[in-house]
Amino acid sequence: MRYISAPWRADYVRKALSMKRCIFCEALKSRNDRSTVVLYRGRRTFVLLNRYPYTPGHLLIAPKRHVADFAESRPDERAELADLLRVALRLLRIRYAPHGFNAGMNLGASAGAGVAGHYHLHVVPRWTGDANFMPLVGATRVFIEDLDTTYQRLRPLFDKERARRERAGRPKRPTATHSR
Repeated sequence: MRYISAPWRADYVRKALSMKRCIFCEALKSRNDRSTVVLYRGRRTFVLLNRYPYTPGHLLIAPKRHVADFAESRPDERAELADLLRVALRLLRIRYAPHGFNAGMNLGASAGAGVAGHYHLHVVPRWTGDANFMPLVGATRVFIEDLDTTYQRLRPLFDKERARRERAGRPKRPTATHSR
């Protein structure tokens, strides 16, 4: 078995564990989606960028309700999370053309959750050969894109998705019929 080290995550995990406030709840309170890197707000869940991504396009999908364990989530939260996962995969394919994805949850601090009190789903685009020696040998990460660029590339797609859903949710106007 091979083990992969991710030493750059240690500072983030320590910092997140020591925080008194929930980063997800704080992002929801803010109305400035750009500064909080929120891409989409659904009825029960929302999508935001991971501030410490493994790859460009690394998204997080979380419930709006502060809940620590997926097992405690409500059916409508689970359904919307699954639907937003489907949407995220489609939009990431459009914008980034990854070869595959990792999607998963770290539930609890001992499982690696940086924010253990508010569960969230990681969606990580992957490309063949995207893991390299730089973080392991050189303690350096190489990124092809900064967070602001990722936000600018993905937000318009999520805005179109929001508009599409709003149109689909509205009752259709009755069409006028003409009789002679």
